Amino acid sequence: MSSSSNKPRPPLLFFFLLLLIFLLASLAASQEFTYKGFSSSGGGNNPNLTLNGTAEIWPSGLLRLTNETSRLLGHAFYPTPLRFLDAATGAAVSFSTQLAFTVVPEFAQLGGHGYAFVVAPDPRLLGSLPSQYLGLFSAADDGNATNHVFAVEFDTVQDFEFNDINGNHVGVDLNSLVSNMSASADHVGVNLKAGDVVAWIDYDGAARVLNVSIANATVSPVAKPARPLISFHVDLSVVFREEMYVGFSASTGLLASSHYVRGWSFRLDGGAAANLDVSSLPALPPPPKSGKNRTSVILAAAFSAFVAAVVLAGAGAYGFYRYKNRDVIEAWELDYGPHRFKYGELRRATRGFRDRELLGSGGFGKVYRGVLPNSGETVAVKRVSHESRQGLREFVAEIASIGRLRHRNLVQLQGWCRRRADLLLVYDFMPNGSLDRHLFHSSSGADGSSPVLTWPVRRRILRDVAAALLYLHEGWESVVLHRDVKASNVLLDGDMSARLGDFGLAKLHERGANPSTTRVVGTLGYLAPELTRTGKATAAADVFAFGAVVLEVVSGRRPIEPRAAPEELVLAEWAWERYAAGEVEKVVDKRLAAGGGYDEAEVAAAVKVGLWCSHPSPAMRPTMREVVRYLDGGEAGEVPEPPLPPPLPPACSGDVGFDDFVHSYPSSSFERAAAAGGGWDAGTQTSVATFPFSPLSMRSTHVSM
Repeated sequence: MSSSSNKPRPPLLFFFLLLLIFLLASLAASQEFTYKGFSSSGGGNNPNLTLNGTAEIWPSGLLRLTNETSRLLGHAFYPTPLRFLDAATGAAVSFSTQLAFTVVPEFAQLGGHGYAFVVAPDPRLLGSLPSQYLGLFSAADDGNATNHVFAVEFDTVQDFEFNDINGNHVGVDLNSLVSNMSASADHVGVNLKAGDVVAWIDYDGAARVLNVSIANATVSPVAKPARPLISFHVDLSVVFREEMYVGFSASTGLLASSHYVRGWSFRLDGGAAANLDVSSLPALPPPPKSGKNRTSVILAAAFSAFVAAVVLAGAGAYGFYRYKNRDVIEAWELDYGPHRFKYGELRRATRGFRDRELLGSGGFGKVYRGVLPNSGETVAVKRVSHESRQGLREFVAEIASIGRLRHRNLVQLQGWCRRRADLLLVYDFMPNGSLDRHLFHSSSGADGSSPVLTWPVRRRILRDVAAALLYLHEGWESVVLHRDVKASNVLLDGDMSARLGDFGLAKLHERGANPSTTRVVGTLGYLAPELTRTGKATAAADVFAFGAVVLEVVSGRRPIEPRAAPEELVLAEWAWERYAAGEVEKVVDKRLAAGGGYDEAEVAAAVKVGLWCSHPSPAMRPTMREVVRYLDGGEAGEVPEPPLPPPLPPACSGDVGFDDFVHSYPSSSFERAAAAGGGWDAGTQTSVATFPFSPLSMRSTHVSM
């Protein structure tokens, strides 16, 4: 027996060799896969996808990433990571993929929002948001090189925030939703929102060229176009990590779309992905029929008969109640895009509009904190009061304007609701509240109040508000006049970035047209002096109000302080006195020096901008584009000296001065300067007099708010 135990055992060695070959073959096979549908039968030997969000696989093998629910996202990824970098050289390897997908919008020709093929280091895409972010990024990490995300987006909504070319385009995204290259699908006769589409994405690692092609899947087999829609020279080795996950991401916005994937093939490191036979892929469900099917008709008839026989009176009363309280859709509601919430949903979100959920109140009504029952998202619900003068006309104006605006420094309108006399608007929730709360109700924070804003935070707030106004005045298809720029309408998000809100008084007019004359609206202290005479809302009036906000932020004082000394009653007037005397430091909030100091050059530049914007003549005020440029520069030497206000004419001359608004309340500071022999030198443009008008003069003029 001992001699037999010393003999070699070739079968055992042969078994280990076979096992090694099998493992290597399995590893090689994992670099290529084809899904002819995503059920166990359609996927063949491929593993099931990793799903997240609203993504689901139907029994037919159809993958649906999103449904017709607003502001949700869905992810579907191949479950194991793939090696996208060459182990020896670190260069990105070649890959090829083909996918067949269909976008079914909730409303024909209105996309919501988009779909993307994704290569990412984490299939969960943690922190990603729906809507314009496509489930890829969030506002905080969009554009970060540490994302290591490559995506090809098939976008059905035009977002001005990300410089989209239209609402039917394909884009290549590297760590950001601002596409590095994009092209309209219209160029190849493809409508991403209508019909089946096949896409080919090929990357040549040696030539460093990415090609993207699309075609309508009207016939099978679908031929790949000879010329790609996008051909982009790019080195993906700076984006990829050694191991990455491949898959899909989709999201819905205020409007929703169902994003379906019917089939998918992928190949890594050489060769083209397997061609998909569209005719053999899972079919989409038929569109819902307009009439009821036989079962529904029978059940409805039986239920109606039962109700009529048992509780006819109760059913009639209930039907009358439902009819009386139904959500009536007006004609104008069909023209604007924001999502309409159900009244019951908002009532549950705010817990019946409890006072405990109250965030603030004013002339417009009340604002409540709410948590949407479906998504769990925290929102702010603005409920316009019955007694408010901001009635249905202002409500429609807010829907028409902010509902279509897209900018990171504007409070995003998520949707709205109208039930009889109740007017409700749903906004993004701003956890840090309004700017005026931090300016005028702040201390060290030990007693629970807001800490004092530092100068860098204040400067960033001013730049954010200026960027928002520049977008309203010049960045959209029409000129949008806010007409109520003030500190209480500047809201701060979790990162203390500023967003301009409350568009209840917003007014639109075509670029280059004269705004129509209307009643004077706004807030005392922020109203431009010419408004009381002309009643015309202009961009210059918004600039004036922004100037008041700038001085407010720098000084920590309100535009009008009734409890202050007479010479300090009007902030702009007092600031001009200090500026003319070369005492800019006295304008600065005393709490800034105690809280870590400030940059004197930046503060001086901000004071100059505030005084320039507060000029009584609208023609002398800067545009918001100039304001943004000077605030971005930050140095006082880069900001020109603010133009001097015109001096008042002698009272006995009978001439009309700046306007009758000025004469209704002569400026005490101007009189003091005149009594002291003050004047101004036209040659040097150096002010030795003070601000010759007072917003307080509006007390003698009837203002309809």
